[in-house]
Amino acid sequence: VAELCNYMSGFGNEFSSEDSRCPGSLPEGQNNPQVCPYGLYAEQLSGSAFTCPRPANKRSWLYRILPSVKHKPFTAVPCGNLTENWNEVEPDPNQLRWLPFIVPKSTEKKVDFVAGLHTVCGAGDAKTRNGIAIHVYTCNTSMVDRCFNNSDGDFLIVPQQGEILITTEFGKMMVEPNEICVIQQGMRFSVDVFGETRGYILEVYGAHFELPDLGPIGANGLANPRDFLCPVAWYEDRTVATGYTVINKYQGKLFACQQDFSPFNVVAWHGNYTPYKYNLNNFMVINCVAFDHADPSIFTVLTAKSTRPGVAIADFVIFPPRWGVADRTFRPPYYHRNCMSEFMGLIKGHYEAKEEGFQPGGASLHSIMTPHGPDADCFEKNSVAELQPERVAEGTMAFMFESSFSMAVTKWGLQTCQRVDKSYYQCWEPLRSHFNPNWNHAGK
Repeated sequence: VAELCNYMSGFGNEFSSEDSRCPGSLPEGQNNPQVCPYGLYAEQLSGSAFTCPRPANKRSWLYRILPSVKHKPFTAVPCGNLTENWNEVEPDPNQLRWLPFIVPKSTEKKVDFVAGLHTVCGAGDAKTRNGIAIHVYTCNTSMVDRCFNNSDGDFLIVPQQGEILITTEFGKMMVEPNEICVIQQGMRFSVDVFGETRGYILEVYGAHFELPDLGPIGANGLANPRDFLCPVAWYEDRTVATGYTVINKYQGKLFACQQDFSPFNVVAWHGNYTPYKYNLNNFMVINCVAFDHADPSIFTVLTAKSTRPGVAIADFVIFPPRWGVADRTFRPPYYHRNCMSEFMGLIKGHYEAKEEGFQPGGASLHSIMTPHGPDADCFEKNSVAELQPERVAEGTMAFMFESSFSMAVTKWGLQTCQRVDKSYYQCWEPLRSHFNPNWNHAGK
């Protein structure tokens, strides 16, 4: 199936694409002709206010067989474990770790991507367009004659188990573990899976993801723009007599409407507001080559900026395979209390600061000002290790959703999922004092 997906390269480019079955379907020289080629409808999808400065102005023009407005009224549908209620349970400032989230067996219950969405934590408000939510998805069956549309914000999707084929209005993307994709606000999409499937989602309200500024790093490095891929146009002219369901996430709730045709009927499009994907193996890692640590912000792939300079609504950060060469340095992550919230997940392998307990498909949350850092075994081992150049995180990919918001954990996250590791705090219990008031600079 992956061979059927074709892409264009670049981040935030002005793209143009038309399905090869309909050459010349993009209007020439204008966006909205009196009659579009092939009798298509012109529809603009705006991802920013009309008057945003040009660097932040996002929109695309879609040329489709029928416009999106042709549908029956939306009605409320059950939200399942998807929520924006951050007051379901009392706040919990403790370090939290989740065992791998359970994927339902297809022999027991058919669960598609939308039905398999579970909100773990978040903060803010979709109505005021300021906030984030973190979800996991656990599913085992493809969406059939159903698509999803998020009116609240952007989805950054991190597959952990099983590849997903995402059909969008712009075209198709195959996204595998160790890749990510972003489906921006308002874009309709459907997800096909090929077995038991699990992953993580970072949702942001009121901002779009962008590449971090590089500052003194210069013009190149981290996630390079050319490595982001956007789908090429693909359409289906399909009538669905039994009804096609469009599911709309709006103000934190789910609504559904019916129409009698596939929404993936865009024959051609142009613009800079698109879905896209990225392979984490392409990240150009920068690390310390002398002593001490550079802060983990050097591992930022994408950021959703707040209105405060240098402060993110959310950053997507990875901890990829790399060389560790720092001299005179405790090389694992340092002990830390942070004014940001840190949600971590593990796609594969073992995270360096906690070899045991933090498992692929699980997660951890270290809330604002909650202490965290290496477990006792990691500290003891690395305090006496011979410091040679070594590969770090080989075969591993951990990531972090970091946010300036103080995130609340949902009832599902704390209780219903039954995956909270109650023993997590015990990994620091064996830490002992090494204080020696008679210590001298010779280390004797």
